Amino acid sequence: MSAHNDSARDEVEPVDLSDPKLTRFEVYKEGLRRDDIEIIHYEPRYPKPGTRLEKRMERIVGGLFLLSGLFATLFVVAFIWWPWEYEGAATWRDPQTWYTPVIGFTLGFSLLFFAVGVLTWAKKLLPIEELVQDRHDGGSSKEDRRIAESTVDTIVDDMGLRRRPFLVKTALLAAAPLGLAAVAPLGALLKDPGDMYTVTGWNAERYNDGDPIRLMMKDGALVRPDMVSAGGQITVYPAIDHGATNQFPTAPTLLIHLREADAATLRGNLYPMYQDVEALWGNFVAYSKICTHVGCPASLYEQQSQRLLCPCHQSQFNVVDNAAPVFGPATRHLPMLPITVDDEGFFVATSDFLVPPGPAFWNRPSLPEEDEK
Repeated sequence: MSAHNDSARDEVEPVDLSDPKLTRFEVYKEGLRRDDIEIIHYEPRYPKPGTRLEKRMERIVGGLFLLSGLFATLFVVAFIWWPWEYEGAATWRDPQTWYTPVIGFTLGFSLLFFAVGVLTWAKKLLPIEELVQDRHDGGSSKEDRRIAESTVDTIVDDMGLRRRPFLVKTALLAAAPLGLAAVAPLGALLKDPGDMYTVTGWNAERYNDGDPIRLMMKDGALVRPDMVSAGGQITVYPAIDHGATNQFPTAPTLLIHLREADAATLRGNLYPMYQDVEALWGNFVAYSKICTHVGCPASLYEQQSQRLLCPCHQSQFNVVDNAAPVFGPATRHLPMLPITVDDEGFFVATSDFLVPPGPAFWNRPSLPEEDEK
């Protein structure tokens, strides 16, 4: 801004705010001047209120808000009543396959229509104005507070909240289901998860009549020691019904065949709880594949460094030191699955994981890791 314009603005005499004849807009304009704000351009969007074009735009904005409320309501209904539990393999024809897309679609379109409604209101109904402000420091006097009140009232008038009750009602109708959509997911926290976080598909008492559960690959093939070469690793699952499905999300396990020297190092570092159950069999070790940070698959095995990497947030675990975290956000080791080989030469789990696999949770029990050396 030029010096001429600055001096011209400084020459304007302050308005007496105690003058009862002042309109609210004049008080608002004086407030802008005192804040070093210059109105470059100000023009009502519709010089004559209540025109057919303005009413049509109000109906468009109101319709957007109503659509937002409709999709928010559908989200709440789908979140609570849509089938979501899997019972074995599912195809695209099964409703549980569409659970996540449906709640994502409904919530996404609810937020989209509400945002478009607010933007359309601002772009098509609010006055056209252009302001320039010079920033300055200072406290707020009594007059400044009155100016601020008039500014808010002027904005309310510009938005037409008093003469556009239809828009206010539709906005509230949309906001109510949106608020419910934000609260509804909290209801999932009310359900007692029981022992679903502490008992996995490797629990023989629950899922195999007490007999040790064998290790199998994704295709159901049972695993023998000669199927994994030294320095190699495979993902294994409990050989029970649906053992390799989402019915047992914490069961995936990484079976690693360590080289002789690496296996010796691990045995020297074993936590007491794993020593007590003889968790290793020969040079084989089995670690939970579920990262203890947020549950991603930690399956990138580096043979040379003996690191196990999680690709999601780059947590790294030391394979020859109980899979203890050495880098990244994970703070707990990957639980080890105690294993051995049965009379027929197949790997079996001698027990479930000694500590709950996966990320931490609120009521997680005290862990034996507290006594780890």
